[in-house]
Amino acid sequence: MSQPIGMFISVPVAGFRAPHAREYFETLPVPPPSTVYGMLLSLVGEVERGRHEGAELALAMLSEPSVSVVLRTTWRVKDKKQGPGLGSNRRPDFQELLTGLHLAAWVRAGRNEIRKPTLVERVRDVLADPSASHRFGALSLGESTHLVDELRPLRDGDLAGARALIEDVEGDLSLTHWPNHVGSRGTAWGQYRLDKTMGAELPPEGAWIAICRAN
Repeated sequence: MSQPIGMFISVPVAGFRAPHAREYFETLPVPPPSTVYGMLLSLVGEVERGRHEGAELALAMLSEPSVSVVLRTTWRVKDKKQGPGLGSNRRPDFQELLTGLHLAAWVRAGRNEIRKPTLVERVRDVLADPSASHRFGALSLGESTHLVDELRPLRDGDLAGARALIEDVEGDLSLTHWPNHVGSRGTAWGQYRLDKTMGAELPPEGAWIAICRAN
């Protein structure tokens, strides 16, 4: 089995909408595992979301991002007779944003990841030779405007003060590790907390999250 690979990821501006947010788009303090998985698929040029289902990720926050609020125009479907973004299907809403997001992400082959090569093998190839990825568009973490500024292998010193995301049924963070973008059925959730310190070069076993849909 391929060894895990760790990455440093920097995103100047990002927002991860809290699941309960409706009129005021509150942000989660950490990206959901499903969002990081989607970014890695984009990194390697994979357009089939389920190709690497079963891959395992671990995340740790390396910074304490600042939170700001912006007023933006959002699209909603309120009137089917009007086009997207027109009339009552267009309205202003407040959105929270994080600035100065630094994240550590690890990926490894999962026990239930069937397709070859595995996601970790493809990520390793792209980090060693970016031309190995036949991808398109800009690399973002979540929304298309939340562009990744830097993505590289972890270096000595990157993990100072890192706070690992740990699965915990009593944790205060509800995060998706497999979203259904049409309705909520099939969305897989996990309950997590951010550890105070990581204290090791590799995340603890409790930090590894299998990317898979709900049963």
